[in-house]
Amino acid sequence: MKALIRNLALGGLLALGAGAASAGVTVKYIEPDKFSDLPFAPWEREDVLRELTDYFTKLGKSLPQGQDLALEVTDIDLAGREYPNSRAARDLRVLKGMADWPIITLRYTLSENGQVLKTGDARLADMSYLQRINRHWDSEPLRYEKRMIDEWFAKTIVQKRPG
Repeated sequence: MKALIRNLALGGLLALGAGAASAGVTVKYIEPDKFSDLPFAPWEREDVLRELTDYFTKLGKSLPQGQDLALEVTDIDLAGREYPNSRAARDLRVLKGMADWPIITLRYTLSENGQVLKTGDARLADMSYLQRINRHWDSEPLRYEKRMIDEWFAKTIVQKRPG
């Protein structure tokens, strides 16, 4: 009987912990049809926005419990330049490392239990995106944009020093 009561109490504590407020990320794209550089095909545009949203959400899992990050992305200029390709299903994105570096502009609000901790505007850019080491695989979509987001998130949101 004691074991049953102990197990029920432990299960209740676990359920209570699982129901507590957890870190979350919301991402809004403000007028994405006017963004500087997204793929031409609508389904490819959706893929890019979904990939970025998923990545911001993944990073948000490292926030302390109770913290939330709200992002409003106001412009995206992907690494490289896109050229229409009539022979393939996807257009061709060429990376030259010149004036084609990735840029993302956004507004952010970091809050904890409803209280604003930090808010601001950010312009993420990586002019030397092809000359730097990237921990993301070559085959990973948006690998240069993700590295740029990683660095901004560590410096601005969780305030980790590069090490």
